[in-house]
Amino acid sequence: MASIEKLHILRFRNLNDQYLEPNKKINLFLGENGQGKTNLIESIYYLSHNRSFKTKNTRELIPFNEDFIQISAFVDSLKVVLKKSKTTNSILIDDQKIATNSKLTQHLPIQIISPDRGFVVGGTPKLKRSYLDWGVYHEKTEISKTYRDYNKGLKNINILLSKNSSALEDWFVQIAPLSVEISIARKKYIDKLVKILDSNHFKKLSGLLDLNSRFELRLQSGWTKDLDGLEKEKVYDHLVNNKALYIKTKYLSHGPHKASIDFSLNKQDEVFLSRGEQKTASIVFWILQVLILVEQNNSPIILIDDISSELDQKKINLLIDFFVGLDVQIFITDIGNTLISIDEKNATTFEINNGHITRKEH
Repeated sequence: MASIEKLHILRFRNLNDQYLEPNKKINLFLGENGQGKTNLIESIYYLSHNRSFKTKNTRELIPFNEDFIQISAFVDSLKVVLKKSKTTNSILIDDQKIATNSKLTQHLPIQIISPDRGFVVGGTPKLKRSYLDWGVYHEKTEISKTYRDYNKGLKNINILLSKNSSALEDWFVQIAPLSVEISIARKKYIDKLVKILDSNHFKKLSGLLDLNSRFELRLQSGWTKDLDGLEKEKVYDHLVNNKALYIKTKYLSHGPHKASIDFSLNKQDEVFLSRGEQKTASIVFWILQVLILVEQNNSPIILIDDISSELDQKKINLLIDFFVGLDVQIFITDIGNTLISIDEKNATTFEINNGHITRKEH
């Protein structure tokens, strides 16, 4: 399992030179609003992804009168250091510079549950693709190159479509197999999610919703309804046959970059679920991704921000007990601990006040 043994936040938002040694199981961070709880969660996420789940603007992360952010950690005895300024970016793993974020994510798998992230059930197609591709990547890390090549091809095709270029079909030849590889990987991952819905692990989670809840999900490939996108010859033929349409719209309006997921609960489409049902179902589907990695002996670190705003007391305690049973490391933030019942043998509590993190002695 992935585990952060030591964490040093030199500079990140209002966190300055904060050092802690987390518990291998539960880490609970308490503090009033605006003290830095979400910043802590964001910093750990940033160390894993080299990006924030809250903003695309690096300047928002750099403290006032400073020039850079820096976060470092020992993860399963590997030292990971990320330093980023407004113009430069440096990632080191055991003092070796790495060029791609995929290596970073591979060494530090993170699953996050946060109101700032948005909810996948009832969410946008972009958020659903992000959910899906997180799972696909952790199933098959080498596929990151396929995604990069596909996005490069897509960019070139869209440029050529605006010019009605004769080179379009050459790019169709290149992008068709890349598209199929992505679609097949996504379908296989959806099949895994469906399978784990029937597992004993999931039955233990059923307390998050009523016991009779039935979850269903289906992949929308991003192609037209008559094309599943799983055969490169058919994808290529579709692109050639619809070239005039794409030239007219001046962009490729079908493909994996337009994929989505359809969710339902007890045969009810996600759009008709209440906001509370969408929220709880999203949490369940994020946890399903954790279960898949746990079964593959690649347990991720779990980040849960502002937990009492997302779940009631019963669900919070059920969820914590569930994670303890999975043997994963968890970082949880909350405004107070009145709702949370934790076994002190498995947990460490910290307090955050104006960006300063201190261990709470029981």
